[in-house]
Amino acid sequence: MSELVLLVLRFGFLALLWVFVFAIVYALRTDLFGQRVRKLPATDAAPAPAASVPPAASPVASPAARPAPSEPASSAPGAIATRLVITAGAREGMEIPLEGEELTIGRASESGLVIRDDYTSTYHARLLKWAEGWVVQDLDSTNGTYLDGKKVAVPTLVPLGTTVRIGTTSFELRR
Repeated sequence: MSELVLLVLRFGFLALLWVFVFAIVYALRTDLFGQRVRKLPATDAAPAPAASVPPAASPVASPAARPAPSEPASSAPGAIATRLVITAGAREGMEIPLEGEELTIGRASESGLVIRDDYTSTYHARLLKWAEGWVVQDLDSTNGTYLDGKKVAVPTLVPLGTTVRIGTTSFELRR
């Protein structure tokens, strides 16, 4: 083999090694810090009908593109929760007032409810204020979000007093 071919093979091998190193660093960064979740812009527009939303809507879709929530058990009409009460876990007994339109839940320090356990993702779930009440949305977490023992796959209305479990922490929405 000529020296030129050997030199090209050496540089090719070196480039391949660097691609491998960057792939490992990217995988580690994603595992440690999670993927970025964009904050939704605040809008006053009403949500679009569920028929116009594709079935595989992104968890960070715009407010107009959110799928319609499914309704498990119905709660009292007009009863909207004003506080979140942690019923089990490390922060049991803690109450958080539900003042805004959204509450993010996860290990990230910028979350509204920070849960530090091994079963909670960095950006695990969020509670969104909907016309009928509050909706829980799982943000593609590793271990899932459970509403009354059932895994949440789509944004789902949370009736008052129904247990929501994230990791080892359980909470309820109350008036």
